Amino acid sequence: MKHKLVPVAAALLTALASANVAAESGTDVITDGWEVHGYGSMNYRMVEGETVDTEYGKPDYKTAGTHGKSTNQVEFVVKKHTEHQNGVWSDFVVRSEFGNGNSYAMSSSGSQKANDDAQFEVKETFVEIGGISYLGEDTSIWAGQRYFNRAAGLLSGEFWKQSSGVGAGLQTKLAGHTAGLAVVTADPDAGSADAYSLDCKQKDGSISTDPNKCKVKKDGAGERSTLTSIDLYYYGVKALGGSFDFDLKVMSQANKGSDSDSGIGAGITYNRDYYGLDGWTQTAITYGEGVAQNRGLNFGGWSGGDDDAQSIFITSYGVLNISDNWQMGSELTYFAALDELFGADDLKRYIAAVRPSYKVNDNLRLEMTASYGHEEGKEGYWSRTGDSVESDIINVELASAITVNADYFGRPQIKPYVSYIKADDEASAGIIGIKNGDDEVVVGVHTEIWF
Repeated sequence: MKHKLVPVAAALLTALASANVAAESGTDVITDGWEVHGYGSMNYRMVEGETVDTEYGKPDYKTAGTHGKSTNQVEFVVKKHTEHQNGVWSDFVVRSEFGNGNSYAMSSSGSQKANDDAQFEVKETFVEIGGISYLGEDTSIWAGQRYFNRAAGLLSGEFWKQSSGVGAGLQTKLAGHTAGLAVVTADPDAGSADAYSLDCKQKDGSISTDPNKCKVKKDGAGERSTLTSIDLYYYGVKALGGSFDFDLKVMSQANKGSDSDSGIGAGITYNRDYYGLDGWTQTAITYGEGVAQNRGLNFGGWSGGDDDAQSIFITSYGVLNISDNWQMGSELTYFAALDELFGADDLKRYIAAVRPSYKVNDNLRLEMTASYGHEEGKEGYWSRTGDSVESDIINVELASAITVNADYFGRPQIKPYVSYIKADDEASAGIIGIKNGDDEVVVGVHTEIWF
């Protein structure tokens, strides 16, 4: 009887061992959870009792105040992170946004739906997988729609580096530094390859003069002028008391003539303390030509150009920690054509801006922003003549930030401000949205949070 039990016991032990191996499978999930991050920017601003639809040239490096035009911008990033027994991990990221660029003060009557600008949109949706054994523990791959490798000026707020579109990429470590390759594609904004018109005929047969009551009608489809960027990057090279990042982008555009179907952008970024003092700075120089004329490294649906389009872009910005109570942000940016830029010959733009900040107590910070912006080009560019060929814009702003943490980047905060913008002549003032005269006072309250 004992001898008959031995094979049975052995079979049971084998089965249990097999079950134990299965229970410890490399694909078993050991971590699985969700993260929610986001951003909010609510700007209540008035000019003589009226809301306005202008940023006073801020995207063109002419001013650096708080007067962005989005009255109610909300952004959420939801990430699902999973880790497995064998070291493989994955992220699923979705970024949604509402209100970016809308300047109207919306009420509860449903006008947000009637005005189809800046509606709810899914801006990013991608999956990234890393830790796969045959790729290496430092290697990950991703695919989907993404804002990729972004960098923005501190006071201008302008993204000078990014690849925004749909694509795929691989990132790894080479000699201890981050290296990667990505291919990103974007179609021009608003489906410009297709032709649309407004159908304003109402049910009663009348023709409405209110565009919000009209329907958008597609008249036909044209050839798509799809843009593509091949990104190569190598980041984190230690040298000269800081670190260097290197970017190269090779761009192309479909269904364009041979004089505007390609481009190349390259840039070097230097990260260190505040020019030898306590704080931080990011300094970059980029070159772009053809399709890459927009600062070389700024790729998206706005890209495009021709063989004559060449630009040089230099920027340096950061925050200086002066004392326990004083901090100062600063930005110097120069953006110019080597030949032609955005269809203008010899176009030049530059801005110098500072924002000293004084910590009154843990929950109150006082700020002053001052900027000087300059633009020039050959007479006649964008139909500009006479005094408007060159423009000088001065912006001075006073603000008090009521916040939960009065550090320079303490958020959330509610910041009442008064901003004064003055141009050197009325023509230049009109270009940045000043209606009467050559100056304007903006009174507002800017609320901001990120998490």
